[in-house]
Parts: sequence; C-alpha cells; structure tokens
Amino acid sequence: MIRALFWIMLILPFRNFAQDPSVLLKEAARLEGEFKESEAFVTYAEVLKLQPDNLFALCKCSDLCCRIGGRQTDKAKKITYFKAGKNYAEAAYRLNPNNCDANIVMAFSTARMALVEGGKEKVVSAGAIKQYAEKAIQCDPSNFKAYHILGRWHYEISSLNNVEKTLAKWFCGPLPEASLQESIRNFEKSRSLDPAFIPNYLELARAYEREGQRSKAVQLLVYMMTLPDRMYDDRRAKHEGQQLLEEWK
Repeated sequence: MIRALFWIMLILPFRNFAQDPSVLLKEAARLEGEFKESEAFVTYAEVLKLQPDNLFALCKCSDLCCRIGGRQTDKAKKITYFKAGKNYAEAAYRLNPNNCDANIVMAFSTARMALVEGGKEKVVSAGAIKQYAEKAIQCDPSNFKAYHILGRWHYEISSLNNVEKTLAKWFCGPLPEASLQESIRNFEKSRSLDPAFIPNYLELARAYEREGQRSKAVQLLVYMMTLPDRMYDDRRAKHEGQQLLEEWK
C-alpha cells in the first residue's frame, strides 16, 4: 500500500492544515461537498498520518481512491488507485469486520479490482463481493449503498456468458443464484432508502430496460436529470443517462 499511496500523493495537490484530526475531517468533508475529491483524499490521508486506525478516514480513502480511479483513462493509473482503495478497505475491515462501511468498501474495491483484472478474477471475486454486501446489510439494514451494490451484483452475474460461468465453476464452484428480478428488487430498495442517490437510477433504468420495460427506464432517467448533484460521479451518471435517453427514445 505504501508504494501505491506514495505515487498517488505525488500526482495530487498538496494541502497543509493544522495537525488536528477533527479540523482535517471537517475540511475533507467540505472538499467532498465541492466535488474536489482529489483534495479530499489527500486530507483524509493526512488524518491517517495522525490516526492510522481511524476507521472513518480509512473507508473514505478507499471509497475516494476507487471513485477517482474509475475516471482514469490510463489503465496503469486506474489499477494503482484501485489497489490503494483495496488496501485501505482491507485495513478498515481488519479493524472492524462487523462495521457496515468497512464491508461496503471491501465490496466496492473488490468489484473495482475485478473490472481491471479480467474474466477469471471477475468471477472468482463474485462470491466475496456478494458476501460483503450482504454483511453490510446485516450490520445496517438501512444502508442504501449496500443494496445498490447487491443490485449491481445480481445484474452483472445474471448477465455472465457461458464462458465466464464455466470459469466460475472451475475456479470457485457454482456461483450463488442471481437474477435480473433480484437486481431490480435491490435497486428499488436502495431507492426507497435514499431517493436522491443518482447512480442508482442509472443502474435501475438499465435493469428495467433489459427486462423489457423501456418506458419505465426512460421515466427513471428523466427524473434522475432533475436531481441535484451530490458527488462528482453524479455528473458522469447524468451524462451516461442522457446518452441512453437519446438511444432509447
């Protein structure tokens, strides 16, 4: 993790704050609210220099690394961010494996790594992603992110091709049952818990369209466009949603 963190710190802007964790946490939250995620990451990392076992900061660093990494166009940089995100998540999980956010970032970072590692790793990681998401729900049944991740899991696994399913059987045995209907059910649960979570609308719309309910998918995307952005990735979700609207209408 040290090498990955060192590289990331080099390419991100340096910020110097008074060495008070509470001040740093407030500043990091402010930066996130202004969609300055790179600066927010650096600030949360400063907290960890003072409090290496700060579970909240570890989870935030993991989440931000994965989100920032997802926007990288260079694959090597993307992998570096995802690896750092996974390392932060593992550190949080070691501190408290029964913490909801620790399980959320474990699921998220594992899924991100699977995206860049290839077909075999994608299916081998599938079981772990589902377990972390379900554990997060056990820890906090009201956590909308956990249901969203579980919805994504059902969507992706239910769409695996025969080659990927065969790989899964070879390397980790039969995968747990997954279905498009369960994907929709979990996305809808996430929406009921947080009606303003923009990425969930995008994925739910895709699921409904795949099920053959294009008009419902379009309605969801149109509504999504009216919601205020809460994080940087909301802009990208709306851009993708607009592209889908133009394709489906």
